[in-house]
Amino acid sequence: MRIRKPLALVAFIILCEVAGLFGSVFTINSIPTWYAGLSKPAFTPPSWLFAPIWTTLYLLMGISAYLIYESRTRKRGARMALSVFGVQLALNVLWTLAFFGLRSTLLGFAMIVLLWIAIAATIIEFVRIRKDAALLLVPYIVWVTIAAFLNYFLLILNH
Repeated sequence: MRIRKPLALVAFIILCEVAGLFGSVFTINSIPTWYAGLSKPAFTPPSWLFAPIWTTLYLLMGISAYLIYESRTRKRGARMALSVFGVQLALNVLWTLAFFGLRSTLLGFAMIVLLWIAIAATIIEFVRIRKDAALLLVPYIVWVTIAAFLNYFLLILNH
């Protein structure tokens, strides 16, 4: 990967990490209280694992979006792909708001399903432009798949 516009790369990474920081506003008070009190399935990852995983995923998302941005003058569809990326990033924040902010496993589950669909759409759009950008999002959709199953079981166990 050749970085032609390092400031743009940094900007995309910061954008994604800020989305994560915004989401953390809702999680910070809910994790030790509401979330800690929920009945959880056996496959629930330890709470300390979420922050490093999400930080890494936001980094990969920023790099991925940058690669598409860099391709925008040479490849058709790059602007559309970045728009879809923006939708999934907004849904990412909205899931955190619904699940942790509103403390709703039901609304959280509905939002994470929409988020998963938006990530899949982003990957499809990205693969048409740059396969490496799409591949960088694979860990993200895998983690959101795990989170969706966890959210579903939290809904069932605590409804």
